[in-house]
Amino acid sequence: MKKIASVFAGLLLCLSTNVFAEEHLDAALEHANAAVAEGKAGKAPSLVTHAKAALDHSLAASLVTKSVQKNHIDAASDSLQEAIDHGNLNHAQPATKSAEEAVTHLKAAK
Repeated sequence: MKKIASVFAGLLLCLSTNVFAEEHLDAALEHANAAVAEGKAGKAPSLVTHAKAALDHSLAASLVTKSVQKNHIDAASDSLQEAIDHGNLNHAQPATKSAEEAVTHLKAAK
């Protein structure tokens, strides 16, 4: 009986961490898409705002996930940081490209 309870508790823990990661991935993807839209409109400061929010959520998701999914989330975080760096320099086009790369990785992580 103890073994069954232990197995059940382990499965529940694994499933709950994926739920937390999924919530953060959804929010990160939403903000990353908004960053792309703002970048295509040439609004670098707004792109930076959304990219920072997306980065916060992607980092939170990275803390609670593992394996291949984590690799995509980490790559998305790197791309979002590049988007922020370019956006702070008011370079909307390269920032948009980096934000688009982040969206691609976040979709792959889902």
